[in-house]
Amino acid sequence: MKRLFLFIPLILFIAMAAFLGAGIGREDKEVLPSPLIGKPFPAFILQKVEDHQQLTQTDLQGKPMLVNVWATWCPTCKAEHEFLNTLAAKGIRIIGINYKDDEELAKEWLRDLGNPYEFNISDPKGKLGLELGVYGAPETFFVDGDGIIRAKHVGDLSEKVWLKYKPTFDKMTAQANSRAEEIQ
Repeated sequence: MKRLFLFIPLILFIAMAAFLGAGIGREDKEVLPSPLIGKPFPAFILQKVEDHQQLTQTDLQGKPMLVNVWATWCPTCKAEHEFLNTLAAKGIRIIGINYKDDEELAKEWLRDLGNPYEFNISDPKGKLGLELGVYGAPETFFVDGDGIIRAKHVGDLSEKVWLKYKPTFDKMTAQANSRAEEIQ
């Protein structure tokens, strides 16, 4: 009988390991949830990289857009930049947030690699990034015409990633077009 009690810790350990092991690998590592989904883009007052004109969150309203957090120090941002140029050439509205970066390097980057952005928000101290819950660059937010965040992607945008989010973007565009028709 005493020998049986010696095996109880081993049995408990095996049961706990099986329970915890069953949950490993089930989570989607591609998705980092954001509490901002379905909420308005955070309030901010910052300047454009291009001309230092003051911007606020109301400048992000009008039609659906991608808000792309990027930096010149980010190698993954460079990898995704060509695809952003492709999306912009197709008429996709893209706003940039130049995150914790040197403004002159950012201007040089855009001159050399092309500028897919309608405009770039300068966030040198990362305050807007903090409000958005940015983990690092690149990150992209899908924002509807009313300035509501509808989705977030962490990592670079590519053709494969775009195909995953395109239905969300198409839905935002259809809703904006429907509202525009109602007004006319």
